[in-house]
Order: sequence, then C-alpha cells, then structure tokens
Amino acid sequence: MSESKRQSGKLNSLKTTIRKLQDQLAGNDSDEPLIYRREIEKLQIQIRSMEEEFRETEQSRDRLEQVHRHNEKLIAALQEAREQIEALKLEVEKLTAPPSSYAVFSDLNEDGTVNIYVAGRKMKVNLHPNLKATDLRKGQQLILNEALNVVEVKAFEVQGEVVKLKDLLDDHRAIIMLRADEERVAEVAASLRDERLSVGDHLLFDTRSGYVLEKLPKSEVEELVLEEVPDVTYEQVGGLEDQIEQIRDAVELPFLHRDLFAEYHLSPPKGILLYGPPGCGKTLIAKAVANSIAKKLGHLTGREVKSFFLHVKGPELLNKYVGESERQIREVFKKAKDKAQEGMPVIVFFDEMDSLFRTRGTGISSDVESTIVPQFLAEIDGVERLRNVIVIGASNRQDLIDPAVLRPGRLDVKIRIDRPDRRAAKEIFGKYLSLDLPYSLPEGRGVDEVVPNLIAEVVDQMYSASEDNKFLEVTYANGEKEILYFKDFASGALIEGVVARAKKYAIKRAIGGGERGIRAEDLSKAVRDEFREHEDLPNTTNPDDWAKIAGRKSEKIVHVRTITSRVTESRKIETVTTGHYL
Repeated sequence: MSESKRQSGKLNSLKTTIRKLQDQLAGNDSDEPLIYRREIEKLQIQIRSMEEEFRETEQSRDRLEQVHRHNEKLIAALQEAREQIEALKLEVEKLTAPPSSYAVFSDLNEDGTVNIYVAGRKMKVNLHPNLKATDLRKGQQLILNEALNVVEVKAFEVQGEVVKLKDLLDDHRAIIMLRADEERVAEVAASLRDERLSVGDHLLFDTRSGYVLEKLPKSEVEELVLEEVPDVTYEQVGGLEDQIEQIRDAVELPFLHRDLFAEYHLSPPKGILLYGPPGCGKTLIAKAVANSIAKKLGHLTGREVKSFFLHVKGPELLNKYVGESERQIREVFKKAKDKAQEGMPVIVFFDEMDSLFRTRGTGISSDVESTIVPQFLAEIDGVERLRNVIVIGASNRQDLIDPAVLRPGRLDVKIRIDRPDRRAAKEIFGKYLSLDLPYSLPEGRGVDEVVPNLIAEVVDQMYSASEDNKFLEVTYANGEKEILYFKDFASGALIEGVVARAKKYAIKRAIGGGERGIRAEDLSKAVRDEFREHEDLPNTTNPDDWAKIAGRKSEKIVHVRTITSRVTESRKIETVTTGHYL
C-alpha cells in the first residue's frame, strides 16, 4: 500500500512539471521551445512508463490482498480442526480410562485423608488437592479414580431401603426398624441434620454405607390427619353457648389448671362425644377447642404454645385387608403420644365415629368392628398416663356406637349438639351476614339498622309453620301421623347455604348491571330455593334409620311421605326388612 502511494505521488509530480513546461512553451516564440518539447516528450514517456508500473503495482496489491484473505480462512480452518482434535482426544481418553468407583463420605482424618465406604467396606483414602475437605458432608457420594483417590464430589444417594425411625440416640445416630422388625443403629447423613425427625418417620436408608439419607413423605395414616391448629374460634360458632361451655369445662380446665385438678384428685376426662344431627357444628366446635387451648396456654405460660389437631376421618381408616385398620388406629394414637410427650396439647378428633366403632355382634355391614373396637379401647385406656391428649368423637348415630366405647372412663363427657332454634338461627345468620358485606340500603338507613331486620325476616320465613314450609308426613308405629316442617331440619350448614345463595344472586345482579348489594328478596328467594332442593329428600329406604340420623327422638317411624309444593310429585318411601341400613 505504501509503494503504491509513493508511485502515485511521483506520477502526479511529473504531470505538474509537464503542465508548467507547456505553459512556458505557449508564452515563448524563440528557438527554445524545441528544447522544451523534447523535454516534454521525455517526461511523457516517463509518465507512461510510470503509469504502467502503477497499474502493475495495483494488480500486485490486489493479488496480495486475495492471498491474505485466503490465508486468514486457512488459519481459521486450522484452528477449528485443532479444537476438534482436542475434543476427540478427550473422548478417547474418557473411553479408554479405567472405571471410576463410587464411595460415601464418612469423616475426615487429622492427616488430611478421608474415611469412606465402598461397597460396605470402610477405607482410608487421599483427597484430590483441588477439593476442599470442609465442603464434604456425611453421607455424600464421592467418585474415586483408579488409584482410589477422591477426585470428585457428587450429591446424596436418591435410592435405598425404606425404614422407620424408632428412636434418636443423638444428633448423629438413630435406631431404625428394617423389615421383619429388625432393628439397627444407623448414621444420620448431613442432609438430615437440619430436619426435624420424629418417631415413626419413614426414612431412606443406604444399606451399603449405613446412612439414613432422606425423610420420605407422610404415610397413608399421616395423610388422614391434619397436624395443624385450625384457624377457628368459638366466636365463629353461633347458637351453641351451652355446649361450648360444657366442652370448655371438660377440655380446657384440666389443661389450664392442672394443679387444682391434682389438689382435688380429679382426673381430666379422656374423651368427649359430640352427637346430634348433621350440619349443626360438631366438627366446628372440635376445631375451635384446639385453637382455644393453644392460645390460652400461651397466655398462661407467656410463650407461644403449639397444639395439634389430629383430624381422623373414620371411613378412610377402614381397609379391606385384615389387621390394616387396627394398625392405622395404633399409628394415630402413637402419633398423638409422640406429640404429647413434647409438652404440646393434642386433640384427636374422630369424625363419623359410628362408621368405625359400631356395636359388636350386630351383623350390620361387616364384623370388622369386632377387632377395631378392642384396638380402640386398648389405645384410649393407654392415654391415661399422658397429660396432654384428649379424644373427641363426633357422630350422627350415637346409638350405633359400641357401649364399651361410651362408658365412663373412656368417652366420659357426652354433649348433644341440637338443631338451632329461632334465637340460635339469628345468631348463626349474624356470623355469615356481617356488616362489612355490601347491602342494598334504603335511603337514610344505615347498615347496622338494615341487617338485623334482614336477619329477622329471613328467620321468620324459615321457621314459619306455613303450607309452603311443609316437608314430610311421618307415620309412627302406633299409627299416629305428624307433619314435619323445614324448620324441624334447620342446621348451621343449611343457614350457610342460604346465605351463600343470596350472595350469588346479588353478584349475578351486579354483573348484569343491576342494583348492587344483598337485598331482602335475595334472602327470601334463597330460602325457597334451598327448601325446594330438599323437597325430594330423604332418599333412604329405612325411615327409622333416617329419622335417627336426622335427630328425631320420637317414637319409631314406619312410614315417610314427602310433601312438596307440587302435590303430584309427592312420593312414598317404602320400608324394608329390619336390619338393613343403607
């Protein structure tokens, strides 16, 4: 490039000289122009020669640039080929390298070596200089080279044998139960050091190294219980003040005043039975008990107290395999005992208790109760040595529960949860129709004035003995007949359903661009629709069994006929052979 510029500059200089000579020649008439012309001719020859050289130089430069670009491509291709060769060399080295061994880290020695387990054998090996001993954790997998030196650190093992924790010896060792109830002392891996382990937990056990590596998900029994304090308070329960007072006396006083109970040599009750028609608040009260105990104990001791509410759903404990239901009952009580030993109040709530603990020998359903009931009795009798466990049962058919379960010393306190009367219904409506909801308010009237009137109107509509509210005609064994109204089957669940319907009507009206807020018409329509939905009930084939579930304590019922607003659709419910319960 520099040679080309130099020749181009020289050529321009010659051209300038020629122009000057031509100017001089044009202004001079003497013999001197001949000399100038010759000089000009020489210069022109030099110019043509230099132009030729310049063209050749340009061509040479273009050829050099092409060669340079070609060389750059060759260099890039060579670099890529070199990288491919290196990659192939690494692959060949991997394929021809001797197999690496896996090991499990145990502990570190003072001389910098490490103790490991290889196929169940404990070995002392060296650690690669690039690895830090402080990064190793007990139970972690390691990779060894052909010289059995640690060259790489991996994660924890993800497979092994499922075992059950029997006891913790210390932070590093535990007693586990293998198959066939075989016991063994195992090392606790570092991955489990921060986990809270409880007796009965299922763990992942590496048989080669002797480490328990992982806490496994809850078992099927643990899935049936809720280990949490329900966020339910007594204030959310309406119309059951007397029952709440009874359960407070039975449950809370022994927990809060242990010294006084000991002074009077009075033992707290082991269990409570809440019985009555469905939908009247039995489960709600049981949840509120656990919440209340935790808060009052915390206030009494000045520290946060956690209580446990083990919600056991009766039908889910039933199992077709012999001995499985009994085993699950043992697991439930074992879990309660473990929590109680930590000083925490534990409520074991058996919902639908009659499904599990029926009277033995009745022949109803199956004879599974002949083994389940004795197992339950053995467990609840064992609760007497614990201070922090109480059993609460709920049932719609207390008459089906085995008498041995209900006798004093087991389920000592029996509380009937009745259907709400007018006063209780108003209180329950007040729980669901709170003042912070949107209401359609007449001009000049406040929400605190309108809502009580709405509640009073809807309760009057529900509890009136009008033709529209007729529900059933029942016939007793003595031949007498009685008309039952919808009010005779009122419940907290039904009231909640009425309010939910009214809210839905108000929402649909607001979506359609109509007036916002709940109106009296919404509640009235909700009551009618709720009643109409139950017109064809009960759908049982045994009237007397249905009556007991519904909470009717009258004489034996032998016949039931539904009464609907559409008389042609009234139907009879036939009785069936005694002993069937569907």
